[in-house]
Amino acid sequence: MNHSQPTVRLKPDKHIDCNLSQDDGVWMMGSSFIIFTMTAGFGLLEAGRVSSKDEVNCMVKNVFDVIFGGLAYWMFGYGLTFGDSQHRFGKFFGFGEFFFDPERMSEDDSTDEKGISYALFIFQMSFATTTSTIVSGRFAGMSERIHLRSHCFISFFITIVHSIAGHWVWDQEGVFRKMGVVDSAGCSAVHLVGGISGLVATSYLKPRRNRFARNGVRTVSDPTKAILGFLMIWWGWLAFNTSSNYAVTHGQWSEGMRSAVGTILASAGGGVVTVVITRFATKKIQMDMLIDGMLASLVSSTGGCLYFTPWQATIVGAIGSAIALGAYPVTEWLKIDDPVGVIPVHVVGSIWGMMAPAIFVYRRPMNFGPPECNFQTSDGTNGLLYGGGFSLLFLQLMVVFVIGTYAAVCSFLILFIMQHSPVGLRISKYEEELGADLIEHGLAGLNLMTYTVEKKLDARTLSAVLMMIIRWRSKARLGALRRRQIHDSGLATPKPVTENVEMNVIHRRH
Repeated sequence: MNHSQPTVRLKPDKHIDCNLSQDDGVWMMGSSFIIFTMTAGFGLLEAGRVSSKDEVNCMVKNVFDVIFGGLAYWMFGYGLTFGDSQHRFGKFFGFGEFFFDPERMSEDDSTDEKGISYALFIFQMSFATTTSTIVSGRFAGMSERIHLRSHCFISFFITIVHSIAGHWVWDQEGVFRKMGVVDSAGCSAVHLVGGISGLVATSYLKPRRNRFARNGVRTVSDPTKAILGFLMIWWGWLAFNTSSNYAVTHGQWSEGMRSAVGTILASAGGGVVTVVITRFATKKIQMDMLIDGMLASLVSSTGGCLYFTPWQATIVGAIGSAIALGAYPVTEWLKIDDPVGVIPVHVVGSIWGMMAPAIFVYRRPMNFGPPECNFQTSDGTNGLLYGGGFSLLFLQLMVVFVIGTYAAVCSFLILFIMQHSPVGLRISKYEEELGADLIEHGLAGLNLMTYTVEKKLDARTLSAVLMMIIRWRSKARLGALRRRQIHDSGLATPKPVTENVEMNVIHRRH
């Protein structure tokens, strides 16, 4: 059991009960159920922000993320993250406990220990499937461009990629964990891996058809659905961050409450900045900018949510939103087709989320249990604001670079192999035009809930709109005059009307 308790390092003292208890298992289990509801939010968010001909396919892909990502985590992921680390390469990956089954544990292990193993597995599986959803389903890094069969393989292998990175930052013997990295809730192993993988995927696949054409328009199927999905993700994020200390006993419940307050205040600070920026830049409250800005603030909070005070969390969330929204024109300039903001949210947001602890962390005494259990203590390096120097900043930067490079290389290899395999990767231009809902699911029909993202209104556009309104009113008046003449005279055809006079009036108004 020792290797599967990332928060605590146990001492072999029979007289002191340092193990996770039943209450800790219930805490992790309840949080896991809440985190799994984020899958529904991911599906709604993505389906609402792609074109209407692909929204059902996006929802199905989110279901597949849980199916195939969960299968991969049961088979190999849990063992690679929390398996036995007492081997030559134990700081890089775990080994053993593949095809997870606590009933195969030693007879000396109690029922409580087996129960904790079950709780930890389902909790970490919810994190792992979240990673696969980020890259291949949730933020549409590849939406509207890949086959459904390809998506199944990508979900499976991305979960494996995440599991190895998780060992580095979560397991007691992990290379970065032993060096003292600060990553409370998987900012690097979940969001950075998912974000970098999504960036590689959307760059490798090239933009969607006519995405950057001269007269190309961007459509979304249902903004209401997207906002509802974001609200569900917001709810799940509280469990995502709050339960990342894995325990409520030995006073650790107070640290979870600190994480909850920090998470909600980070999103509030990011929300205020997002509203100000989108209002100033577009004169409107843009739906996509509002969602992405607030999601970036939540990602920013994950790195140090166990340490941030309320005012620190608010500032971290605000800065994260501002930086993420600043990435919008960069992606457009580079012509990166990012339908739902994977780059500003999970690449930019996670990098800042790893940098923020190096600035704001203060190693105060924390409620992680009695010192006899050798729980996590306040020993370590402080952030820049508290005299810690640059050592923690260099460590956090190194973690970002290593994990980012690792995720990029693995993602490229997976995509390259898929592209050149019989399975294939990208759908044809004809299939893309018809839509995945028809090609993959046999759904044909007309979805009236389709919106075109409005461009900024200029003088020329305003003049054209007013001219159309004037012409429509003039034609309507002429039609009414003809019908009145027919009614009054009883003739089959109306008397000629002096249309030249009306058109001269229209011309003068224009």
